[in-house]
Amino acid sequence: MINKQVNSIEEALEGIESGMTLAIGGFGLSGIPENLIQGLVDKKVDKLTCISNNAGVDNFGLGLLLQNRQIKKMIASYVGENAEFERQMLSGELEVELIPQGTLATRLMAAGYGMPAIFTPAGIGTEVAEGKEIRKFTFHSIEKEYLMEYAFEPDYAIVKAWKGDTMGNLVYRGTAANFNHPTAMCGKFTIAEVEELVEPGELDPNHIHTPGVYINRIIQGKNYEKRIENKTVQPKQ
Repeated sequence: MINKQVNSIEEALEGIESGMTLAIGGFGLSGIPENLIQGLVDKKVDKLTCISNNAGVDNFGLGLLLQNRQIKKMIASYVGENAEFERQMLSGELEVELIPQGTLATRLMAAGYGMPAIFTPAGIGTEVAEGKEIRKFTFHSIEKEYLMEYAFEPDYAIVKAWKGDTMGNLVYRGTAANFNHPTAMCGKFTIAEVEELVEPGELDPNHIHTPGVYINRIIQGKNYEKRIENKTVQPKQ
């Protein structure tokens, strides 16, 4: 059996350098790799391109990397809860590529499946399609245009799971499952942190979401804050 466990955040992040492209798991603030993100802050790598559904919030998650100016480009789907992200984007300090959520997930999965590109109707007729190849296909007896999108090729993928074993098999819980699995699939090298690390054989094979073949290193996390996002509405007049 291959033991992929490492015992420090520094060891887990070994090899990540400034200027690299990273795919980061999580959905909103659910299931984000809190310990590994803090490790990137401490490592002081910069000029990063980050692929993630969200961009964190101010002072938490990817927001920590943004406030330290460690991210050069953000490729994301939903970024509406981070004031520093907005400021950097509007000032031209941060390069931003916004992608439809389904397209983002599928481009992550395509990398894991070994597919260099996908075709999707999402984005046709919008600025998302500018400069990209468009083809017509007949599908379910309907002919329409599809946009070609390339699979992501991040240098590293970083994910967080509820449980994992030392061989890298992962189990997610709740909303954390949304983007962590496709993110784990897409990395040339994937690092996982887990709330509970167990020995091989202790996880029910029927409950494993990401098989260990996709994981290169795994570490037991600690001190999870697990913030939740709050909806703020204007008080009644």
